[in-house]
Amino acid sequence: MTRAPLPLLLLALALVGCASVPSIDAAAARPAPPPAIRFGVDTFAFPNESRSKNRGKPDLFANYCFLMVRAVTQFHRFARFDPALPRLSPDRYEALVAQVVYRAPWEDPLPADERVVIPGYASLYALSRAEERAVKAGLGDPSWTWVHWTNWRVVFPMPGFEQERVAREALAELASGRPVQFLVTNFPKWELNHTVLAYDYKAVDGGVIELTVYDPNDPNAPGIIDYDRRHRRFVSTRLYDTSQGTIRAFRMYYQPLL
Repeated sequence: MTRAPLPLLLLALALVGCASVPSIDAAAARPAPPPAIRFGVDTFAFPNESRSKNRGKPDLFANYCFLMVRAVTQFHRFARFDPALPRLSPDRYEALVAQVVYRAPWEDPLPADERVVIPGYASLYALSRAEERAVKAGLGDPSWTWVHWTNWRVVFPMPGFEQERVAREALAELASGRPVQFLVTNFPKWELNHTVLAYDYKAVDGGVIELTVYDPNDPNAPGIIDYDRRHRRFVSTRLYDTSQGTIRAFRMYYQPLL
């Protein structure tokens, strides 16, 4: 029996079920819902640091972007903050963070009474600002993200219809109140092989949908990625240390195999 090449199999898997997702024009015409998360509240207070900009820095916190963005989704779905409860030791906070990020990010959100309770702080931002070392330790080792089996996608050109599918699915998720993790790249440039979390969108003039994203490299301001409906492509409009221009975007961690 002749087997289909792996990229074709993965593309077919990604297309399963997309017929039920509203068209990009229909999604853009709907009023945008409230943001899925709150920047500066449900995001981390510390950055994923750049190796090139911090040469020689001790305790460099680099190459954690995939874990950090994934963890924002996990806290959104599986954790609950209670600032009225007494604060704990750093070791206990490290264990609680590890408990939250142990769950797969594609699982359904837990009801409030089943969530991991984070005492003493009102938000992920407040926790990660006050307990930075413990939170970083609780996130775990990022090395497995460097060799994730879907990273191969950055080396392939992606046709417009596939990028339209990504945009269509992302808007459907955002309309349902769920943030969307993207793998973004402008390979063969080495400038951008990164991940961000889309949490809000709006239609703007010229057939463009503006996606607001959390970029873990910049905890101080949201980033912007545009989807150009006319040309069916994504554009890095405002990403940390990235030139403006066409990029490719892929969804991450929304199914067990993707």
